[in-house]
This record gives sequence, C-alpha cells and structure tokens, in this order.
Amino acid sequence: MSKFNVPTRNEVSENNQGIFDNLEKAVGFVPNIYATMAASENGLKNFLEFANAESSLKTKEQEVVNLTISEYNQCQYCLSAHTAIAGMNGYTPEQIVELRKGEASFDSRLNALARLTRNIAESKGATNPEIVDNFFSHGWTKENLIDVFNQVGEITITNYLYKTIQVPVDFPSAKAIDLVTA
Repeated sequence: MSKFNVPTRNEVSENNQGIFDNLEKAVGFVPNIYATMAASENGLKNFLEFANAESSLKTKEQEVVNLTISEYNQCQYCLSAHTAIAGMNGYTPEQIVELRKGEASFDSRLNALARLTRNIAESKGATNPEIVDNFFSHGWTKENLIDVFNQVGEITITNYLYKTIQVPVDFPSAKAIDLVTA
C-alpha cells in the first residue's frame, strides 16, 4: 500500500520512541505491526496496554486463540508471528497446524478452547450453545470465557490492521495449510 509505510523510530512521537526502546529491549526488535500502530500518538500504547492486561488464560492458551483466529482471518502477519511464538511456548509444528484449524486432538481441554474460538469467529459471536457447554465441561470458567473474547478482540485488531495496510511480515513466514476440518 503506497499510502502507508511502517514508520521508523525517528518518524514517531517521543512517547512512541520510548515504547520502541522498550520493545527493542524486551523482544530484540520492534515488530512491524507495532511500529505501524505508532503512526497514532496513542494507538501503540493503548494496544499494548490491552494486549498486556492480566488474563486468566495462560500464554499457551492465548496462543490457541491467536492461531485459530489468525487462520480464520487469513492474516499472514499474525500467523507467522504466532507460529513462531507458539513454537517458543512448546507447541510442535503439527500441533500448531491443528490449532490453526481450530482443533487440538492432542489435548481435550485445549480442543474445547480451540473449537470455541473457531465457532466464535465463524458465527461472529453467536456461539453455538453446545460448544460453549463443551468448553465449560472441560473445566473452563466464566472468567476464562470472558478472557477468550478479550483475546479474540486483541488478535482481531492486528489481523484487520495487517489486512488493511499489508504490514510487511518480519517473522519467518507461516506456510499455508489445508483448512478441511471434521
């Protein structure tokens, strides 16, 4: 997109430069999706506060949501980033592919989470009551359900930003998968 370039540190506000510095220290670089948000004086700060808010979902559980939603939304940036992050958090390549499909045959509890997440996306939030009941029957709580929706919202923001602006992917590219699911 010719109207929107990923801003560099020198092209963002002083406040955003400080956030860039913190990201450099924590992550080792400023991911392009975050740099893009810094085109707004408050966009990056607000997003990171939302993304870093406390959650009842553990990091591995958040990655179930991130991978499932990013595949559904066909966001190459987020699929690439979260494939790398999921791998760093202990998922195998085969498990990552399953999660992208909204499944987790390797763990019934995570399968309930993945199926719920996929149904939230497919139904645009008019989630199938049987899938919600299955989620609860696997030990998930009402707090977890709310936090799933927060996670869906968080990843959807970056999915949509990527798809609108075509932010250059700065992670190893995730390969396309066959989405045929049972």
